[in-house]
Amino acid sequence: MILQALVEHYENLAEQGKISQPGWCSAKVSYAIELGEDGSVKAVIPMKFETDAGKKKVFIPLPMTVPEMVTRSSGVSANFLCDNAKYILGIEQNENSARVLECFDAAKERHLAILGNVDSKMARAICLFFENWKPEEAKENEAVCEHWDELNEGGNLIFCMGKNFAQDDALIKKAWEESLNGDEEETTGICLVTGKKDRIARIHRGIKGVAGAQSSGAALVSFNAQSFESYGKEQSYNAPVGKYAEFAYTTALNYLLSQRDYKYQLGDSTVVFWSESGEKEYQDTFLLSIDPPQDTQEEIKKVFDSLKNNRWVDLNDINMNPEKKFYILCLAPNAARLSVRFFYQDSFGNILQNIVAHYERMNIIRPSFEKDEFLGVWRMLRETVNMKSNDKKPVSNMAAMVLQSILSNDRYPASLYTDVIMRTRAEQGNVTYGRAAIIKAYLIKNYKWKEGEKYMALNEACNEPAYILGRLFAVLEGVQKDANPDIKATIRDRYFNSACATPATVFPILLKFKNSHIRKLERDNGYKKRKHEDAITELIGKLDMTDSGKGMPSRLSLEEQGKFMLGYYHQTQKRYEKKEDK
Repeated sequence: MILQALVEHYENLAEQGKISQPGWCSAKVSYAIELGEDGSVKAVIPMKFETDAGKKKVFIPLPMTVPEMVTRSSGVSANFLCDNAKYILGIEQNENSARVLECFDAAKERHLAILGNVDSKMARAICLFFENWKPEEAKENEAVCEHWDELNEGGNLIFCMGKNFAQDDALIKKAWEESLNGDEEETTGICLVTGKKDRIARIHRGIKGVAGAQSSGAALVSFNAQSFESYGKEQSYNAPVGKYAEFAYTTALNYLLSQRDYKYQLGDSTVVFWSESGEKEYQDTFLLSIDPPQDTQEEIKKVFDSLKNNRWVDLNDINMNPEKKFYILCLAPNAARLSVRFFYQDSFGNILQNIVAHYERMNIIRPSFEKDEFLGVWRMLRETVNMKSNDKKPVSNMAAMVLQSILSNDRYPASLYTDVIMRTRAEQGNVTYGRAAIIKAYLIKNYKWKEGEKYMALNEACNEPAYILGRLFAVLEGVQKDANPDIKATIRDRYFNSACATPATVFPILLKFKNSHIRKLERDNGYKKRKHEDAITELIGKLDMTDSGKGMPSRLSLEEQGKFMLGYYHQTQKRYEKKEDK
């Protein structure tokens, strides 16, 4: 299913001219070797161009269409017309080792085999170059010597004559495409992706651009041990994928991973996404929906409002088809291979509707300094980690599970809720806006807490003991702060965790503390004293009138601890809200 979707995407991109044809690929080229008609090296031309990288200016290699490059691991295997200095020039930084010379000989053999009978000025120059070039004398060439250090940094080199590049020569292109049919012994079969008879790919190309995977490329489909093989078949013949499908899916996936606008880093996972027909408006809208920056909050709100009114517009007022298929693929590195965290496909409309449903569950009153109405996935995950630690990444795999649950409108992973509860307890009751929103959404979705939909702000009609106790704790903390305005450590720092877990043990102690604070307020501010006493009396009265009729429970479950924190957060925000009104 994944490979089929990628092959279809390749075909759409190929029709639009955005991607390479079979036998070709896009590569980052650092230098061009300019040849004379006699094969001599006339110049080394830098191909890098300047671009912005934050506040800095950097030089990056130029993307160019070149002959399809090989998949290399540890062996010697030469590319055609585009390769590093070891293969093209037979050089390395320190000295010409036996392996480097072996690389050059492999490149020489391949180029002479393909271009030996090609009647083109460029082809003859390349052949003469390989026949006459002596790697051990490379430093004697003035052009090579001038760029020695840069050439040995590992970037790709190509050939040119004047302004003409070798890969653009018509006769060379024809020779290359003809050579593809005889590169290796053919094994034919029915392709599992297309269902058509085709030559079966023995090795699949590497996928580049997944964070944490090896930079040279990691395999999505591979067999590297006999224990994975069957029926006497070796390597990827165990999962027969035709050469066309193998080229198509790897090219499409590498293209997506090379586009910053089409991928999203989430913890240790890399997420790529695309629409059925490849229009960028769908990708742009999805990315802004799943993790809206602060400066686009109002814009994405307009998109969500359009959804509710059955009007389909993107950020640029371009009509979009809600029935358009949309795909999300989440990948994670695994040594030299890739693991699929999840693959999700649905109509674009359904996916956005599910995202909107998630944000509605997350909707909660927020402090005045919080400007983000929509907390993206990454902001959610930050609420589960210690921001003072060096490693601020969420638990492995949780990020992908959270995103998948949002996209499919399914239950949130339990680790999201437990990590938020644990993080709040570790910070002595620091119930942030984000944590309160997560708790509310989780209780509604996973615990079927339908009443939670009414808890955007303080719900004074709620009679659930855990919620009331959270409110009571916030009121007691407010009494302490009003009695001691300069206090640095409140009851939250010492008693929040125990009050949240075993309230019947802790609250009698807190109520005794309250008495001394009330006496001080009686002397300093009689109005605040009466106000706090009324609030405490009301809340304790609610506890005695709960369904259990037992007043304060001795222990709170994990679900009830979430409601306790939510009650504490709501009551605290109510107190701050009143201060701002004044």
